[in-house]
Amino acid sequence: MNPLAMEIWLYVLAAYVLVSLTLFVMARFSPYEWNNPHPYVKESDIVENQFSVSNSFWFITGTFLRQGSGLNPKAVSTRIVGGIWWFFTLIIISSYTANLAAFLTVERMITPIEGASDLAEQTDISYGTLEGGSTMTFF
Repeated sequence: MNPLAMEIWLYVLAAYVLVSLTLFVMARFSPYEWNNPHPYVKESDIVENQFSVSNSFWFITGTFLRQGSGLNPKAVSTRIVGGIWWFFTLIIISSYTANLAAFLTVERMITPIEGASDLAEQTDISYGTLEGGSTMTFF
């Protein structure tokens, strides 16, 4: 979770809940989301909505994970909500991937040697000059 700050994850969680509930409410109000569960019975007064609260959360989860859920919004209003959420997840996943790549490529090496005196005092790294070389004759 380090590539994105904890606040970002909390905002994503809040957006997840808010968009799921928005999708549920909009699907309840839209007449195009209601359908006859038994299409072969024409006189049936029973209609169902595929976007229950749990199905709305499942749809939003599936789109966030880029897996799909088998549920497809039919009304324009619910398609717009789904499209906005899809674009939001595209941006979040792209940002996470970019930050993860940057996070993994940054070296966190502590340099124990900061000057010539530090080099002279340490014993871990051996150094010297070639006998008869230009560096030896310079010093």
